[in-house]
Amino acid sequence: MSTPTISFEEGEAVLDWIGLTDALAAGHKLPKAEVADTFLYRAKDTLLTRSAWIDGLGVAIKAATIFPGNPAKGLGTVNGAMNLLSDKDGQLEAIIDFHLVTKWKTAADSLLGARRLARPDSETILIVGAGTVAASLREAYGALFPDARFRMWNRTIAKAEALAASYPNTEAVPDLRAAVEAADIITSATSGTEPVIMGDWLRPGQHLDLIGAYRPDMREADDTALQRAKIFVDSRETTIGHIGEIEIPIQQGVITPADIHADFYTLDDFARAPEDITLFKNGGGAHLDLMTASHILSAWTATK
Repeated sequence: MSTPTISFEEGEAVLDWIGLTDALAAGHKLPKAEVADTFLYRAKDTLLTRSAWIDGLGVAIKAATIFPGNPAKGLGTVNGAMNLLSDKDGQLEAIIDFHLVTKWKTAADSLLGARRLARPDSETILIVGAGTVAASLREAYGALFPDARFRMWNRTIAKAEALAASYPNTEAVPDLRAAVEAADIITSATSGTEPVIMGDWLRPGQHLDLIGAYRPDMREADDTALQRAKIFVDSRETTIGHIGEIEIPIQQGVITPADIHADFYTLDDFARAPEDITLFKNGGGAHLDLMTASHILSAWTATK
């Protein structure tokens, strides 16, 4: 039998956000993943290769290129390839559209954190950034909070306005500080190296979801935000020592690894008091790509 190739459209037709977060939670009950990341850089361009092996689930190899100059050429910033291999014999099980896996893994990662950490009665959700990830965040958070009011902020307000127009009950806002102060949930997917979200803007009861930083020199929130918040990550191994959002404040003595309360392998420890500010760092490790790809293959196969 030939190896299946699952297109973006085929995958979209069989997936739902809540179902995928359930699959991610279940994946973290399996033996802990072996994960290896390699980064190659050329100025602002990045090649990221992520591999994962979960005993009993399978093997995934994902290569991603991040070329920030691509939009000026009419091309997407992030591209790559995704292969899923058998845990039993190492053979190729499926080739799955890279953008499908990336979209659903990234937003579902954050959504699982929000299912455990955000207040269930959250009414106002702010999305910081207006790129491809922001669009998937609007879909994912909309599935969990269908009655919420959504706001979008971007450095270029026209981009936020264009994206907001694609969704109901969603508006672009020009003032980031005011939008952060008014939100119950702030989910951020920017690509800069300097923080855009300041801890002094936060108030008790909020949930802050940080996605954009993936390199050692990148951050989205300042030191005060991390000091005021109860910190959680998807994986200690793929955030500590790897991503500036966590590693820079650790190196500078602002926080310590002990200040990270839990990751998804101790999901039962994801808890909050009503007055807590919770902060979740989405590191998006390869084990999450593997869990997502395996779920996509299972959902796709069930329709055949």
